Amino acid sequence: MAPPGIIDRLKRLARSLKADLHALSIAARDPRTPWVARIMALLVLAYALSPIDLIPDFIPVLGYLDDLLLVPAGLWLALRLIPPEVMADARARASAHPARLPRSTLGLVFMLLVYAALIALLGWWWTHRVHPAG
Repeated sequence: MAPPGIIDRLKRLARSLKADLHALSIAARDPRTPWVARIMALLVLAYALSPIDLIPDFIPVLGYLDDLLLVPAGLWLALRLIPPEVMADARARASAHPARLPRSTLGLVFMLLVYAALIALLGWWWTHRVHPAG
């Protein structure tokens, strides 16, 4: 069993990630946010809020590893792309009006498109590289 200190730190980290995702959703709609940062923020939010993961959770270890690595890494990158004053305003608005993060229909569509693209790419690779015609 994990020591209580580690569990408390993990709980604080999870709350911090949730708060930053909420602030990121606010910052993505701010007109001062550059378009590259908006796109990155929307991709991170779509993935984080999607009911479908890139690697399904039922796959041992890897299923949770993507949530533990991809979401924080994407969040980190999106936060670096947003101007600090915009992020400060977004964090203040997010803390003033805490909201429960919903599941994202956009995230679901995004992940379905990613899966479709991966399947199409795999099919192309299989037909052109593994079994070339003739």
